[in-house]
Amino acid sequence: MDPEIPVQEQSPLELDLKEITRKILFLDKWRGIFRYYRLGKNDTTPQNDDGTHMSAEETGDRSRMLRPRGQGQLLSSGFCSIPRLTILSSKLDGFLISPSMATMLQKSLFGDTNQVLSSDWRKAHFKFHDPFSDLAFALQVEKGGAQSIQMAVQGSIIKYLLFTREGKDHDLHSLCNLSQREQEQALAAVLADILWAAGAAQKAIVCLVTQDIQSTSTCDYSSDNFIERLQLFEFSEKGATEKFIYDHLQCFKGEGSHGVIVFLYGLVFSRTFERLQKDLDISTTHLLQCQSGSISCRQAVLNMILTGRASPNVFNGYEKGRSEETLHGVLTRSDVGYLQWDKDTSEGDRLSQVGSMLKTPTFPVWLCNINGNYSILFCTNRQLLSDWKMERVFDLHFYSGQPSQKKLVHLTIDTHSHHWEGEHYEDKRGSGRRFSSVEMVIRTKWRDATINWNGTVPFF
Repeated sequence: MDPEIPVQEQSPLELDLKEITRKILFLDKWRGIFRYYRLGKNDTTPQNDDGTHMSAEETGDRSRMLRPRGQGQLLSSGFCSIPRLTILSSKLDGFLISPSMATMLQKSLFGDTNQVLSSDWRKAHFKFHDPFSDLAFALQVEKGGAQSIQMAVQGSIIKYLLFTREGKDHDLHSLCNLSQREQEQALAAVLADILWAAGAAQKAIVCLVTQDIQSTSTCDYSSDNFIERLQLFEFSEKGATEKFIYDHLQCFKGEGSHGVIVFLYGLVFSRTFERLQKDLDISTTHLLQCQSGSISCRQAVLNMILTGRASPNVFNGYEKGRSEETLHGVLTRSDVGYLQWDKDTSEGDRLSQVGSMLKTPTFPVWLCNINGNYSILFCTNRQLLSDWKMERVFDLHFYSGQPSQKKLVHLTIDTHSHHWEGEHYEDKRGSGRRFSSVEMVIRTKWRDATINWNGTVPFF
């Protein structure tokens, strides 16, 4: 052998074969589209397989069904509308949703079969800020009913990155020093963990949208051309769940993926309809509520993300309602906590007061509901909630989820210095104090705390 010729050098014939193979695979990828739309004919009107012309509605349905695997859009043309939904091949080892399951899903979400999720829900997905940035750990969140789910997942992402991720530094710097791969690994791990907990650590169901569509002629629910395309994948191991989600992460994080809705559907199926019925009570019979044209999550959805159980209330254990019916609260200590402050809520209403199961979580991370807007408070010191001495003076970090926030807000909490009682905090009602809503939600946990914003203008 000539020593000047590299051992692994490929012959021109081998290179030609590889190039031919690559082109064949590319053509095969689009074969179905070309076949259905008769691109070789002068008549560019989409046709059915029997040669008859498609209606406009059929054209839209066919274009959505024929999207190549893993792609969010088709190339635009004069007769091919751009699909809005990421649809995968149905040749995956799952099972298609049945009409009866679709009906039960609708009833679990809305209480009836006539509602569909609005456009703000359909746009919502799990998208991080840029890697290696001040908010590399944070999801981009827009206004709408899906915000509460995104921020609840955000709390679990911070918990994972700071306290449960193996082999990495657990500090504030590590949150900002994330690569795209690390962001994706965190999202897959967190989504899998939440679904696994909802399935009582026995199984998890992941929902994806595929090409096949079930007949809607016997379906007792309002078809949105989405639920009927669901394919369900059941896993008996959390690790397998995480790997599957990671392999199909574009179905949760991609533009047009309907990622939050797909996750919510998986959450319901993982919990099972039977468990949901036991979790809920007379105060909450379904998971979503419609008010003034908007659709929002009830507390049961947030508690299911935080604890695995769809408890409809925030107090500990069980309480008697006004009609002496038994109301279901939170039964186990959550990993990520929950705090709430609403200026219109009476402090004397015991049923609305957050119990210790949510207020004092395993890890110092809290989902905050402040006047109906959701945000995150967290501390990088894991010992904060296990050593009372740590709660004298400590730092919290605040992420509002609002597009205007470009970096974390650093707050210093002092639970023993009471200089906040000065006259400049008095309001016109004579209550003696005036604080921002962020300060008020912190004081639901540390009642007499002083909050130093460290140069940031307080949020009101």
